[in-house]
Amino acid sequence: MHRTPLIAANWKMNGSAALAQDMTAALNELSQGTTTVVVCPPATLLTAFTNPKTFALGGQTLSHEVSGAFTGELSANLLLEAGATYVIVGHSERRELNFETDALIAAKLSRAVAAGLTPILCVGESLSERQQEKTQQVLARQLDAVYASQPELLANSVIAYEPIWAIGTGESATPEQAQATHHFIRQHLAKFNSQSAVTVKLLYGGSVNADNCVALFQQADIDGALVGGASLKPVEFAQICLAVTKGAKE
Repeated sequence: MHRTPLIAANWKMNGSAALAQDMTAALNELSQGTTTVVVCPPATLLTAFTNPKTFALGGQTLSHEVSGAFTGELSANLLLEAGATYVIVGHSERRELNFETDALIAAKLSRAVAAGLTPILCVGESLSERQQEKTQQVLARQLDAVYASQPELLANSVIAYEPIWAIGTGESATPEQAQATHHFIRQHLAKFNSQSAVTVKLLYGGSVNADNCVALFQQADIDGALVGGASLKPVEFAQICLAVTKGAKE
């Protein structure tokens, strides 16, 4: 089945208003094809993208609460008002550094969907878990935490597989390794909703760059990428966005 590709940029705690304008100029030069492009800058920069014609904006996280006395948090509605239509949920750095549990991540994803944001749910294993051959066990636990009790959310989600050992290290799973894991994810999702498991977009994240992306995009179950460091370089990120069409599958 043909799924529309999606490329998402995660700027993490980087960027500036000047970079926002440079990225807007680079991406607005791309033809408005079928690929969905999403840029997720720090929340304070969302309004710095003044004329995004060919791409959407997203947040990097959100609160599971609607509003209230939660200093420093961002609600789904605040992200929407700032121009976001997507939001990253459960990034490995949030899981590790901010102690976000599977239960909290499930609540955040539910809140995002209820508000009308499209969540990009991140799942992935550490190096030690991979060495212990626990990749599928870890991914199943992370997916079950969200969809086992709320299978209807799957139809409104994007899922990004990000092997933690490949994030910011320069290491990347081989296309064959990534495909095998994406295929497992799609099969596991079918337990919750067989139709949505076919249509949901699965992204790969982990040191994606202009050199390795085409081979990744040629894999049957990889529908795009969640890009970190390379997304801070407007020209390279635009190249990645164009490359997904070269790897298009029927």
